Amino acid sequence: MKNREYFGNRFGVLVALAGSAIGLGNMWRFPYLVGQNGGAAFIIIYLLLLFFICLPVMISEFLIGRRTHANAFRAFRHLNGKKTGWDVIGIFAVLAAVCILSFYCVVGGWTVKYFIQSCAMTFNTPGMDYSSYFSGFISAPFQPLFFTFIFLGMTGGIIAVGVKNGIEKFSKVMMTVLFVLVVLIAIRSLTLPGASDGIRYLLIPDFSKVNGHTIVAALGQAFFSISIGCGTILTYGSYVKDSENIALTSAYTALMDTLFAMIAGIAIIPAVYAIAYMNGYAPEINAGPGLVFITLPGVFKAMPMGNLISIIFFLSLMLAALTSSISQMESFVAYLIEEVGISRKKAALTSFGISIVLGTFCSLSQGVLSDVHLFGKNIFDFFDAVSSNVLMTFGGLLMVIYAGWRMKKSDYLDELSNHGNTTMPRWLLELICFLVKYVAPLGIIAIIASNLLG
Repeated sequence: MKNREYFGNRFGVLVALAGSAIGLGNMWRFPYLVGQNGGAAFIIIYLLLLFFICLPVMISEFLIGRRTHANAFRAFRHLNGKKTGWDVIGIFAVLAAVCILSFYCVVGGWTVKYFIQSCAMTFNTPGMDYSSYFSGFISAPFQPLFFTFIFLGMTGGIIAVGVKNGIEKFSKVMMTVLFVLVVLIAIRSLTLPGASDGIRYLLIPDFSKVNGHTIVAALGQAFFSISIGCGTILTYGSYVKDSENIALTSAYTALMDTLFAMIAGIAIIPAVYAIAYMNGYAPEINAGPGLVFITLPGVFKAMPMGNLISIIFFLSLMLAALTSSISQMESFVAYLIEEVGISRKKAALTSFGISIVLGTFCSLSQGVLSDVHLFGKNIFDFFDAVSSNVLMTFGGLLMVIYAGWRMKKSDYLDELSNHGNTTMPRWLLELICFLVKYVAPLGIIAIIASNLLG
């Protein structure tokens, strides 16, 4: 596309894609799922599903973006040469990105708040009830909105600068800092007495805990962890030059995402076990925000050099949230630029405004609007469920069905092999096509079926 921006180099592409994939789910959900579903047994299942089902979907989404150099909506018109029913894939993708950002920005605001409070040493207050503090904060009408505005302002500000000078440049800095900080926390966590119990919780395989639910949980985590089905990979792929190796870059992204999740687990779980060991009580390992915003502040308080670790951790959490929110907002911004015809700055401001409105309702649903329910869920949980269980899953399914059954195999292989210029063996190209056409759709259908069956 004329005057379209591109990432500057391979490292920029990799850190941008990794930033999109690495988010809050890596910091709290992955460690919990590993421990509750057989430790290393879950990790083995997760890796198999990641590379044989989810990675082909990611490659396909990346490939469609790079081949068309267009936003998620326009890409399918480019491929078909006209308006067709397949345009619905782009609609699913853009809507998914908007819905995700609507509640994700609220949680991002929480990370800003907790980073600031860590710097102010608020969590060192004697006798502090961390559960009451967290519930009181998120249910307040104005304070969470203030931090949500700050978080969205940072997201929109980076995007407004541009792809190369904004997203790529900041991703290089933020992802480097993020990895260093999480490694530092992991090293400190491993040096605590009793930390070995946490390592056993994470890594020793317990196949007695493996069942059908384990497989579905691993597949769901892999699917959502690398951000497929919501247009972010397609949008970033549209900014990638034709010389980039799609399969290799996608594989590196998946590896980085998994590596970060493992390091985050080593940083968090052993510390929780260590403090429980030192104080003679059972470790509180919970999924979701409870582990991060309620359990960990108390853990850091009891830990030697805990205040410094608290600052580093919540800075890491904020950066992880920010890198993911950038990709979500960029998916919608690219749509506005190319379909509405406005400038990048106006598109970023428009996306910021829409996210503020929707994010306000999501935030208030934790307090003054808690009695407002949509299909049995508060507004925050409704946006979460719709984006995860409907838009992302169905969008991902349609994406891979299009790539495997509608798109010409010759065109798919041409783009995958960089027009024949890569050194990928033919058998590997054929394997990817087989996984895209047959295996990946069945895996996504399994996720949808498990959601429908509860």
